[in-house]
Amino acid sequence: MGRALVIPANPEAIFLPYQARWIEDKSRLKLMEKSRQIGLSWSTAYATVSRTALTSAKLDQWVSSRDDIQARLFLEDCKLWSGNLDLAARDLGELALDTENKHTAYTLRFANGKRIHSMSSNPDAQAGKRGGRVLDEFALHPDPRKLWSIAYPGITWGGAMEVISTHRGSKNFFNQLVREYKESGNPKKISLHSVTLQKALDDGFLYKLQQSLPDDDERQEMDEAAYFDWVKSGAADEESFLQEYMCQPADDDAAFLEYDLIAGCEYPSGVDWSLSEGGEFYAGVDIGRKHDLTVIWVIERLGDVLYTRHVETLKNMSKAEQEKVLWPLMQRCRRTSMDATGLGIGWADDAKLKFGEYAVEAVTFSTRVKEALAYPVRSRFEAKTIRIPHDKFIRADLRSVTKQVTASGNIRFTAERTADGHADRFWALALAIEAASAPAGGRWKPLTEQTEQNQQQSDLDKDWIPGDA
Repeated sequence: MGRALVIPANPEAIFLPYQARWIEDKSRLKLMEKSRQIGLSWSTAYATVSRTALTSAKLDQWVSSRDDIQARLFLEDCKLWSGNLDLAARDLGELALDTENKHTAYTLRFANGKRIHSMSSNPDAQAGKRGGRVLDEFALHPDPRKLWSIAYPGITWGGAMEVISTHRGSKNFFNQLVREYKESGNPKKISLHSVTLQKALDDGFLYKLQQSLPDDDERQEMDEAAYFDWVKSGAADEESFLQEYMCQPADDDAAFLEYDLIAGCEYPSGVDWSLSEGGEFYAGVDIGRKHDLTVIWVIERLGDVLYTRHVETLKNMSKAEQEKVLWPLMQRCRRTSMDATGLGIGWADDAKLKFGEYAVEAVTFSTRVKEALAYPVRSRFEAKTIRIPHDKFIRADLRSVTKQVTASGNIRFTAERTADGHADRFWALALAIEAASAPAGGRWKPLTEQTEQNQQQSDLDKDWIPGDA
């Protein structure tokens, strides 16, 4: 029992200044908006172990992570600190908290009998638990508002609640908490910490990183400015860099799909999402050659939900080389909707000859066709009847599409062309959803036929005069 008293020295001797400030802050409500991969979860694990292992500790600690993998990694950090600090702790493995609802936690028990419970993102698992709270990668949870609402009452009888996250869009509840602090007088009395990549570098992050890297790692030769540029060049786009590394949430009012909609339909980390479950396969193909990507997106329909099973991107490849990749994937699909705009005409014609008229729908992009393709994508995300990979380039493509209303009242869907394409993954997904649009056993009506009928109806509506029968 006595070893639980051995809590070390001053955190400033071990941690970088921004980490030490976070650890030493004893506020009841703490919130950290941060850059990616700057050691905040690691330093939070130290603080969690330190307060739980004290002989005077009265409370367990409840940690909520984005998914099961992150929950296990956080507990591994806690075990590491327990060993480094010479604290008696026993890993109890995965324990059932609620067998009826299948809530479990990875648990570490200290000599004083107090425990750290590390759980994945289910907010209901927080209900009825007394003790401190750590809500890691808070904005990435499927429903941050619900998680806060259920976790917050748990500190009524003591303990603190620590919220740590990068941003996920301007409409995410995490950003609302930050804005309350900055713009509305901080009604919740939160202690806010903000650490951008630049601030972390100013506090010595690169030197500490280089100490843990292999001698031949390219970052060993970089200074802070070069490392900053290196990180920025690897981001999916400017919006992603500002959000992931500079604490600037992406503007959800400008994009067609909000971050919360996208995040709510992403597979958890570690899930093998390519595994089939015996449903029907459909594909969407957006054609590119030099400037843009060719993307094929394969989905499996199981009931009302469409599960992504394969996403392939091709660039700077001849038509023959691309067909070697596309044809085997299309062969598995009941139907494929294929971009037949510009150079896509040749691909679509050849695909029809190979697979048949019903199996391949040639889609020529126009303003009206893009509108007909885009809205079902949003509907799927709103209803959570689509599953997509957790991938920074997919997320950037989905975010890049904006809806604009012209002076004449028409709707246009546009996306900025980047080095990684022109929202090609978005349109491939939209085409895949279109391919799967007919109910099982129902009649399928090609998109071009639908849009032509809509245009004819629109023209009739314009000619209609009030009072006519």
